[in-house]
Amino acid sequence: MRVLRRPHYYYIWRCFAISIKELLINEEIKDKEVRLVGEDGAQLGILPIAEAMRISLERNLDLVKIAPQANPPVCRIMDYGKHRFEQAKREKEARKHQKIIETKEIRLSLNIDKHDFETKLKNAIKFLSHGDKLKVSIRFKGRQMAHPELGQELMKRFAEAVLEYGTIDKLPKLEGRSMIMFVTSKTPVK
Repeated sequence: MRVLRRPHYYYIWRCFAISIKELLINEEIKDKEVRLVGEDGAQLGILPIAEAMRISLERNLDLVKIAPQANPPVCRIMDYGKHRFEQAKREKEARKHQKIIETKEIRLSLNIDKHDFETKLKNAIKFLSHGDKLKVSIRFKGRQMAHPELGQELMKRFAEAVLEYGTIDKLPKLEGRSMIMFVTSKTPVK
């Protein structure tokens, strides 16, 4: 007995085609009756599919199934190509106005010098003024684990310095060998 084997790309293509499929149009609609809506939004009533197709062909437009779960399904007469173009344009415009908030990280050490602290602080203020979220961390090495209170003091000093530009989202917390604090920007996202 011979087993019919399909190539691997058959399954990928099939799933891909199903996920892309949006609306049924024209001859793809297999229902007997549909509730028809005109291009201006007017209700044309419940009609057989052949009659709905004839009306859409007379108007030189497409018949699009917009509500398949309704009983009977709702179909609309529209220019499907124009509809897809406008939909893509709206999605592109929505993506353009989105601002993705990035999380920037500042790493401090327990025995940081004054100038290094000021440099890290300057970078943190720059990140917060751009609207990014800030993760401040201290990595404890060796015997430094015996003095987490020194890390708390350093974090407190850093938090007071950036208080004008951001708010403390998550207070300093010791997680393993690291102490982590999150600061959220006060400037509105553009």
